[in-house]
Amino acid sequence: MLNRGGQRVLIVCHTLELVALAVWVGGLVVIIGAVIPAVFNSFGMEPGGRFLTRVFDGYNRLTLAAIVILAGTTGWRVRQSREGGNSTQAGSRMSRTEGMLLSLMIAMAALIILVLGPMSVTLQEQAFAAQGEAAKKEAYDAFFRTHMIVRALYVVNLGFGIALLTVKANTKLRVEN
Repeated sequence: MLNRGGQRVLIVCHTLELVALAVWVGGLVVIIGAVIPAVFNSFGMEPGGRFLTRVFDGYNRLTLAAIVILAGTTGWRVRQSREGGNSTQAGSRMSRTEGMLLSLMIAMAALIILVLGPMSVTLQEQAFAAQGEAAKKEAYDAFFRTHMIVRALYVVNLGFGIALLTVKANTKLRVEN
């Protein structure tokens, strides 16, 4: 069983994990539900697109911070559960489902932030800079193909985040009962 200090650290870990997930999931909900509609109802396509690129850059930085927090706290909990053996407090254990969801979220965020996001921004800038009707159409088509994938991955990752919050809430309820 965890000592008093270990129990306090465990509470801090769980709290930080929930705050990190709230930022990750809640940030995306706010962007999708409020920011994107407001931007496109207030600005034109090009200024709105550039503004949202900056919004998602900021969101991605917050997501990276959330990943660092989640990886650190999860690592501590896993270490504690391995060191404690059978006497470990249930709250420090990590379920396979929790580990799978967190791993999928991190992998998907890395794919978006490091590969597809920058590719989409480059294609967006090419579309904005294209001259002539045919070149503009081709550039926008290329941008929207990539952008559609990025958008879908953000939504799938949102689903994974909600699922992870559900798993954590369910685990917490089982530990307390």
